[in-house]
Amino acid sequence: MQPFIKETGLVATMDRANVDTDQIIPKQFLKRIERTGFGQFLFFDWRYLEDGSTPNPEFELNKPEVEGASILVTRRNFGNGSSREHAVWAIDDFGIRAVLAPSFADIFYNNCFKNGVLPIALTEDQIEEIFQRADKAPGYKLTVDLEALKITDGDGLEIPFQLDEFRRHKLLNGLDDIALTLSREEKIAAYEQAHGIGA
Repeated sequence: MQPFIKETGLVATMDRANVDTDQIIPKQFLKRIERTGFGQFLFFDWRYLEDGSTPNPEFELNKPEVEGASILVTRRNFGNGSSREHAVWAIDDFGIRAVLAPSFADIFYNNCFKNGVLPIALTEDQIEEIFQRADKAPGYKLTVDLEALKITDGDGLEIPFQLDEFRRHKLLNGLDDIALTLSREEKIAAYEQAHGIGA
């Protein structure tokens, strides 16, 4: 898993509340057995017109000024719906490293940390300020600093945020659940030897 330390990136704003996992990654794309390649299907029903191949010029992430965005700013209750981890795989594969919203669905929020995506819950007012700044400045960028626990834009915005210290440690060091377990391999082996496990 790629560590998350500091991300300075283009901001894409999605002025929608209650975006569910069925919209993030529609069910017809869940048959893949790999964890990669889902980015092309992210928000598929919104990104493309009815023919399934023509980009919808009205969709937020299709705007030329946000091409290559790595920070998504959206409204409350992002990621609700089914528990599919594919939703985070699609966001990550698309190139989004951080998602800022007033609130997240619990399962989606937890899945982000397992896959190297940083979800940050801010207040409604803080999110609104970012929306307004992004609207006024095409090509708007933010810096999300996980070490310093703050978000800045180089133009006076500075928003501190909080994060569980264990989750922060895992993201800073690029540790998913398997890597975290393997980092304690010597202690596990010593325990097994002392208790005759696997002998």
